[in-house]
Amino acid sequence: MGKGKLYEEKTERLILPVLEKNHFELVDVEYVKEGSTWYLRAYIDKDGGITVNDCELVAREMNEILDREDYVEDSYIFEVSSPGLLRPLKKEKDYIRNTGKKVEIRTYRMIGHSKEFVGILKAYDADSVTITDEDGEDTTFQKKDIALIRQAFDF
Repeated sequence: MGKGKLYEEKTERLILPVLEKNHFELVDVEYVKEGSTWYLRAYIDKDGGITVNDCELVAREMNEILDREDYVEDSYIFEVSSPGLLRPLKKEKDYIRNTGKKVEIRTYRMIGHSKEFVGILKAYDADSVTITDEDGEDTTFQKKDIALIRQAFDF
């Protein structure tokens, strides 16, 4: 396992108690390099949505923990953020939350004559996702073929 994955997992373990006491949900943790800067990011959510004050509260508490634990070798910037409306479905809880809702799927390769699909998320398992289109037709995709899946919004 790479050091990035280890940093993400340790951060997840350390941040969960902070989030639980504030009734927030952890959506994702990522350790990524953008330009020459490393970022350790936590994406959090709650019913009704996350505010800037919520992010500040968690960041303040986590910065103390990160300073004390000091497990990230590189210099980095720690950020706490809302995942946003257009976040991809990654974890099982994302699929549970979106079952019965409209999702959009983009595939790596053409399926039929398209790489983009929209439908109601009907079912999922470890390997596949099934949606029902507006004509009532079910289509099942292998997860390995899906480049992106997220809740669909009509703006």
